[in-house]
Formats: sequence, C-alpha cells, structure tokens
Amino acid sequence: MHTPWPLPDDNGFAAGPPEPDSTDRHLEALVAQRLSIDSTTRRQQISIAVQNRVVILSGLVSDANARQVAADLAWDVPGVFDVCNTLRLGDQRRTRR
Repeated sequence: MHTPWPLPDDNGFAAGPPEPDSTDRHLEALVAQRLSIDSTTRRQQISIAVQNRVVILSGLVSDANARQVAADLAWDVPGVFDVCNTLRLGDQRRTRR
C-alpha cells in the first residue's frame, strides 16, 4: 500500500535543505572575489548567499555608496539572475576611540 505522504521512518522529514547546485556555488565564489578585490567593498562586513542564481547580500556596510557598489558588482557577474540587497548601514552615531 502506498501512502501519499512520507512516514516519519521514511527519512522524508530528515532530508534537510537541498544541497546548493554547482552554478550557485560558482556564482557565490565569483561575487565574493569581486567584492574582495574592490576597494570600496573589501573591508565591509558582507555575507553572500546564492539560491537559484539570485545573489543575497547581507551584513553591515559603512555607507550608502558601499551598499550600492556591492549590489552593482554582484549584478555584473555573468549568470546572476537577480540581486537581493539586504545590506544595512552601520551605526554612524558611535564615537571612534
């Protein structure tokens, strides 16, 4: 008898998230390389994730220009379908010691 849903012992619930495909890993590496080379973005706290050729940028940057440059660099990578820029500006009210 076939059930329309997996039973708990079938490991259908323990599969976990799907493994990223090689295209997404390759795009992530290319975006990371571009951000690490550029003088505007290399010292920023930027995390990169890629899902289905969509680049997701997260973290903190020092100013709006760095935020825009990071998105522009990601868009310039061949094969990128979209860029989700969730980068936040760091707290500029802090005093430097």
